[in-house]
Amino acid sequence: MSHTHHHPAEPAAGPSYSGTVVLELGPGAGALVLRTPRELDGAEIEISLAGAEGPRTHSMVRPRHVAGATLYAAVYPDLPPGDYVIWTSHDVPGGTCTINPAAVTTTVWPGDS
Repeated sequence: MSHTHHHPAEPAAGPSYSGTVVLELGPGAGALVLRTPRELDGAEIEISLAGAEGPRTHSMVRPRHVAGATLYAAVYPDLPPGDYVIWTSHDVPGGTCTINPAAVTTTVWPGDS
């Protein structure tokens, strides 16, 4: 009779620093970092697959501290690859971006430079 031993999974995350985001990237998933103006801090921004009436994914804009500066961004991990619409309000699409598998896409808020 054989015995199977189950070991608890060890967390593989390394040290994290203030403002870092750990994104799980796989062959079937990508991620989006949407940079926004500071005025949108705390706002919930929705995105959805283009051409689909499917559910929207939302994320809150938060300050991210990088390289001595503070940037504001909403982060969307674990997205199926494809073209996405960024909604500037519930009924107003503001722009689009493309999510590629196993990659992080960075884009800016529509109208922001």
